[in-house]
Amino acid sequence: MTSFPALRTTALVTVAPLVLAAAGAMHPAHLTAATAGHWVALHIALLPVFPFLALGLVLPLRGTRWRGVEGALALLACAGSLCYAAYYAGLDAVAGISAGAVVEHGVHGAAGRLFATGDELGRAGVYGLIVAVLATSALLWRRHGVRVLPGAAVLLAACWSFLDSHIFWPRGVVTMLGFALGFALLTAARQTDRPEPPHG
Repeated sequence: MTSFPALRTTALVTVAPLVLAAAGAMHPAHLTAATAGHWVALHIALLPVFPFLALGLVLPLRGTRWRGVEGALALLACAGSLCYAAYYAGLDAVAGISAGAVVEHGVHGAAGRLFATGDELGRAGVYGLIVAVLATSALLWRRHGVRVLPGAAVLLAACWSFLDSHIFWPRGVVTMLGFALGFALLTAARQTDRPEPPHG
């Protein structure tokens, strides 16, 4: 039977990708004068959500001794997660809020340049996320063995897709669902260990 702490952890690490998947299903396919208001409002709402995608890579670090190999991996995971949170929020602000605002107010020629800048920020953020996935997976592999590999593989595939899918329907939505699945699998892998019975 799955314990309450495990269910709570699963909920914590999957809520952000599930919210992003739902938002992606409502995301306008193209930025036009007609969709600009919705585009801006959606990206303002998602600005605090995107960074929490990395929560599934940070929560497993609880209890890590910050020294030796595990300490180095934990530090790398935190650095990658921070890189993702900072740069992907930049994409959201530039290609989401700013680009939508200039189109909404009829400023011509600016949106394309904002999209290009946003894409660069987003790629940098996802590269950081890939580093975090690799580091967290390596740390968990040291603790739990091959059980972490399915979750790690799903997360790496989701990261690869995330490089250019954002959250757009349909691939971006599937990508976010992939993150939710990967985080859930990592959580399950961590819960399969059982304490040894006391020795008499």
